[in-house]
Amino acid sequence: MAEDVLSQDDIDKLLSALSSGEASAEQIKAEEEERKVKTYDFKRPDKFSKDQIRTLNMLHDNFARMFNTQLSATLRTLVNVEVVSVEQTTYQEFVQSVANPSIICVEAVPPLKGNIIVELNTNIAFAIVDRVFGGQGDNALKPRILTEIEEAVVRKYIGRANEFIKEAWENVTEMNPRIEAVESNPAFVQIVPPSDMVIMVSMQIKVGEVEGFMNICIPYLVIEPIVSKLTTTFWVAAAAAKDAGDENVEILQKKLERAKVPLIVELGKIDITIREFMTLNFGDVLQLDTKVDDELDVLIGTKTKFYGRPGTAGKKSAIQITRVAREGDEVTDE
Repeated sequence: MAEDVLSQDDIDKLLSALSSGEASAEQIKAEEEERKVKTYDFKRPDKFSKDQIRTLNMLHDNFARMFNTQLSATLRTLVNVEVVSVEQTTYQEFVQSVANPSIICVEAVPPLKGNIIVELNTNIAFAIVDRVFGGQGDNALKPRILTEIEEAVVRKYIGRANEFIKEAWENVTEMNPRIEAVESNPAFVQIVPPSDMVIMVSMQIKVGEVEGFMNICIPYLVIEPIVSKLTTTFWVAAAAAKDAGDENVEILQKKLERAKVPLIVELGKIDITIREFMTLNFGDVLQLDTKVDDELDVLIGTKTKFYGRPGTAGKKSAIQITRVAREGDEVTDE
């Protein structure tokens, strides 16, 4: 077994410490190990701190949850989307990690300069296409280039994912992802020099029994102007300020005011048998349980909210509101 060889400096320190009783040989050796110079690779400089990586992880966790909900609702099957890793690497290493063929979307992100890449495995793409066209989502196809129809379907879902990317990043900066090109061979995609640093966000997607990955490649040059905002403190503070802002309340109020609800005027009711209903003919008269001078129920959705009297406005039928129905307001508010 090879033995550790101490330098002359180590021997002098050891003898001095042992004679004074200040430390043992193991303690001195440990101190020397701590002072060793760490290697630094100038070809792969660290552009992002641990806090910035953590912030990017939280951003895309939000994106994964929103995209998960969207896929589950539209594909009508069990879907799981989760962030597996957020790493800084060179663009060349990212390209080498992408399968050929694959669905590679080159996207602009105005007002930021440059492009990002959203890459989707073909097995997940085929599972999505199969579900859209009424299949079970099984991946029985070998990896190949998408047809025009298949590409149109995948573009639609990537476009929806871009909306969630925009929403996930809005607490840090404005970003409007837009697909500029779709490629299948990673060798034909060159958005930055091979040695440039990028952030690679890897997400695992499971559609039914089919599993695959979606990768988002964000070059450092794209987010360099806003990299100082990629901190947990800034992100949390921005999210809190957004939630507490009066602007959001006004936006929500305007959306509620534009919401359409059904309004029904109930002229009256009558109980008849199925036999009587089946024998009704044109010209038959049914006597309702309301009188000419009775107020009619005005329903919003399925609840009576107003009372009114029928009439006309010009050449159209109309209802004049006479009073508000107060019954059941407390239950409705709850």
